[in-house]
Amino acid sequence: MNSTGLSSVFSGCSDAAGIAGNIFAFVLFLSPIPTFRRIIRSRSTEQFSGLPYIYALLNCLICLWYGMPIVSPGIILVATVNSIGAIFQLIYISIFIWYADKGRKLKMSGLLAAVFAVFAVIVFVSVNFFYSHARQIFVGYLSVFSLISMFASPLCVINLVIKTRSVEYMPFYLSLATLVMSVSFFSYGMLKFDPFIYVPNGIGTILGICQLVLYSYYSSKYGEDSREPLLAPYA
Repeated sequence: MNSTGLSSVFSGCSDAAGIAGNIFAFVLFLSPIPTFRRIIRSRSTEQFSGLPYIYALLNCLICLWYGMPIVSPGIILVATVNSIGAIFQLIYISIFIWYADKGRKLKMSGLLAAVFAVFAVIVFVSVNFFYSHARQIFVGYLSVFSLISMFASPLCVINLVIKTRSVEYMPFYLSLATLVMSVSFFSYGMLKFDPFIYVPNGIGTILGICQLVLYSYYSSKYGEDSREPLLAPYA
């Protein structure tokens, strides 16, 4: 196979990995729907926290900016998945604010404004003070920090599973989708030679494997709780 054909195959594999990552990320973006169906039905945010959606929105915005051609040419699939994620988080936050009590409504609205302010500062600084590769490195480090923070959130769930000896709050298909998404974007990052993509998703892959191992162990030893979880993965 000549170099042109090899390059075409290589490009096709990276695109396939990126598209797979987009698909499984979409599944994860849909996962809080049961939580918000309950909020709408009860017309109250109850004891649910809106902070994870604020964090998720900021993460999506930073990674969206990293995937834009002006920052990182050639990884548009990173931009597409995070643009979809940002839209979902905005919808969830809007519903949360609508049904929250006055105090939480003000707090969430303030945090939402702060997210857009932080994002605007990041865009302004990266465009006006960094050029070409330096801009990619600056935004890349921010995206890695943001992604690792997001991937670290399952550690709380893992700790809860070990304490309660129950997989009630760690749905199997959600954990599987998280793992496959991480593997897909890890592969995408490796094929694009982009450490700002494959490093955090490599960590996500390890955490995803840990979740499935724990699920297998505790569900087989103690049984699988059939109750509907009160907390969604991002709630």
